[in-house]
Amino acid sequence: MSNEIIVSGMRPTGKLHLGNYHGALKNFVALQDKYKCFFFVADLHALTTSYKHTENLAANSEQMLIDWLSAGLDPEKCTIFLQSDVPEVSELNTLLGMITPLGWLLRNPTYKDQVNELLARKYAGQLKGDENTPLAERVKGLADEDISVYGFLGYPVLMAVDILIHKAAFVPVGEDQTAHVEIARDLVRRFNEIYGVDNVFVEPKPLYTKETKVPGLDGHKMSKSYHNTIDLGEDLDSVRKKIMTMYTDPNKKKANDPADPEGCVVYAFHKIYNPDAAKRCAECKAGALGCVACKKQLFELMEPELKGFLDRRKIFESDKAQLRAILHKGKEAARASAAVTLEQAKRAMKLIA
Repeated sequence: MSNEIIVSGMRPTGKLHLGNYHGALKNFVALQDKYKCFFFVADLHALTTSYKHTENLAANSEQMLIDWLSAGLDPEKCTIFLQSDVPEVSELNTLLGMITPLGWLLRNPTYKDQVNELLARKYAGQLKGDENTPLAERVKGLADEDISVYGFLGYPVLMAVDILIHKAAFVPVGEDQTAHVEIARDLVRRFNEIYGVDNVFVEPKPLYTKETKVPGLDGHKMSKSYHNTIDLGEDLDSVRKKIMTMYTDPNKKKANDPADPEGCVVYAFHKIYNPDAAKRCAECKAGALGCVACKKQLFELMEPELKGFLDRRKIFESDKAQLRAILHKGKEAARASAAVTLEQAKRAMKLIA
């Protein structure tokens, strides 16, 4: 395993779904065999948009931990911890927040995109235009004071701290998330320029990992907000019923009608789970197979992996002592790593001699 460090995390919003698994978590599992990895449950980040609704935050954090372990993250191979268990993160966030220009945060494209997405979810019935209209145009005129808070604006600094405090060499991201890494790199350069040092932080680089896009049951992005997910560890009978409701080509009226597989949710899942997806595409276009039979085969292909999630989840759910032990071990390791960087930063800033 490489000594190079990777850091990444996820906000705890309850049970993860197949979109989370194929989009990020599956990559986490692969990376733990190649790098020294720190993976954290980002409960502080969850507060940036849900500070009024914390009643399920602890339970959601536990559910995320169970999902991670069920998917294959191994605490013997990587460090798994709760973000709020590492107070050094909050302290360094304060220090780096002191030197972060406000303009960096206001210009952050991810900030603007997330604001628009939150507005779209909250005011779904008041959006202008159709789905082909850019989201920024559809939400114009809508206001939401609930997210006009310091924590939401400043979350890129906290995100940068998560990375910098462990001296991460790489951050696994999709190409649309490069802005987060760039702010971390900019903060390193600004810190070095102000305090005349170059040995406190490591400039992280993005590690562009393969992301598999998983649509929701209705063809939109898989999201809890849209109620179109298949959860990790979901009951198999429930999954079977959901697959039978998946969106298909509406022009296919009969089993032997030819259809267009592009845009069909069932075919999108076949591309993930079926090694003969190209053959299935040809069959669909030729009208050689009906949608019901296609969906039944898809479930058969998905069942072994889903059953594995379900079985492993039951084991971890029944052993809360093990979960606490994993988080305690992760906390100790993460704090030891973070303390080194924090002390170096405070010395450079002349806060300590």
